[in-house]
Amino acid sequence: MRNVRRTLAALGCVLAVAAPMPAAHAAAHAAARGLRSPHPCRDDDGAVQPGFTCWTLTVPLDHSGRTPGTLDLQVGAADGPAKPKGTLLFLTGGPGQEGVALLRRIAGRMPEVFAQYRLVMLDQRGTGPLGAVDCPKMQAQVSGSDSAPATPDAVDECSRLLGDRARFYGTDQSVGDFEDVRRALGVDTMAVDGVSYGSLTAARYAIAHPRHVSRLVMDSVVPHHWTVAGDLNLVGLTAQPRVLRDACKAAPACGFDPAQDLATLVRRRTPAGGLALFGDVVGYEFIDPTYRDPDPIPGSGLPGDIIGAMHEAVAGDTRRLDAIEAVFTPADGTPASQLSAGLHAATLCDDLRFPWGTSATPTRLRRPFLDRTARTLPASATWPYTSAVALAQSSVQTCLRWPAEPPNSDPAGRLPDLPTLILTGDHDLSTPLEWAEQERAVSPAGTRFVIVKGAAHSIQNREPGHAGRDALTKFLLG
Repeated sequence: MRNVRRTLAALGCVLAVAAPMPAAHAAAHAAARGLRSPHPCRDDDGAVQPGFTCWTLTVPLDHSGRTPGTLDLQVGAADGPAKPKGTLLFLTGGPGQEGVALLRRIAGRMPEVFAQYRLVMLDQRGTGPLGAVDCPKMQAQVSGSDSAPATPDAVDECSRLLGDRARFYGTDQSVGDFEDVRRALGVDTMAVDGVSYGSLTAARYAIAHPRHVSRLVMDSVVPHHWTVAGDLNLVGLTAQPRVLRDACKAAPACGFDPAQDLATLVRRRTPAGGLALFGDVVGYEFIDPTYRDPDPIPGSGLPGDIIGAMHEAVAGDTRRLDAIEAVFTPADGTPASQLSAGLHAATLCDDLRFPWGTSATPTRLRRPFLDRTARTLPASATWPYTSAVALAQSSVQTCLRWPAEPPNSDPAGRLPDLPTLILTGDHDLSTPLEWAEQERAVSPAGTRFVIVKGAAHSIQNREPGHAGRDALTKFLLG
């Protein structure tokens, strides 16, 4: 649900600069409702994003009111008077990804939409320059990887640094923050648009506050209800054969089974090596959703085509696959303010459902449940991977050690009866098509469900064509 590498994930994104607009009206309107300290919105390079103004919003540490304390969030919004279609709150993913630094990028990808909607984004709690959760060892070890587990000492360091505040970084508290943003903006309803983990938070906000949502967009869907199968990422593991085989059908056809090649390589490796290969295949979608482009990987000069590289490796020549894997090896270099590994851990450990139950299960009781799962998980549930790979995943190993704390809610009901659009790419392996179909099954009648052929993760940000964004524009403006 996070970008595998920020530099790779940004490839192909169009950065359009909006024309500067007077900020006086927007600043006066917002400051009266809790947004304070107006300042320029800056991107990751420190450059001002013209056409937007940022503020600081102070929110409760605990929206239930039982624990004192506050957090400061950065909120950014387009300048100028109210737009005819109202406000659109755009929610980024992760969990752990910043938001405000991406304002100009999002606006540039969908100019027709933001000519009629006022774009609002925020750095969700635990992200961004005002309050990113920074766990140095974990940040250095996993960077932007979803699959690579941090070492036990890095997990322990992170939980010590957060202390009792760790339990306030789950999705429930973020939903409370979104409602505070709405009130601070002084609007009655918002269109809410979330990508990846942002799709989960968008759905949870709609469930909690349906009266204040005009339209709901879920792009690259994470289902709003967690299950143990979801935490073990069984869908993600078993979706790879479908995607790789579909890629092999494109002319010229491969003439071999890439899923069988993948299974062969996994069984030649340790569980950690198999997990690394899983992360490499997922990460590859960010630079080549065809999985077969032989051209050099941008920025590296290395040849691509991961499907061909795996086939060569099965035959004994691992050079090309080794080179591709080196590109996706987690590297120390992604700042916590851009993509917080610590926030990612804190949120998932509070939100997810595990073989041992919820985050409330005492740590000393968790291992027996995990061991039982290892003995009973059928091979078909993880193929072409193995149960050992599934149980070696980052979320499982991190949260196995994470201190016990009250769990977040896990609503299992249907989405509210709101105009809803679901966007998904059939080559997405970060949040597979199967997850989108799962969410479609609990969506209201009339939900628009759009599968973009050949597209991978994050339709609005990275779709090579425009079919998905055309559907979004029609949904929001029609």
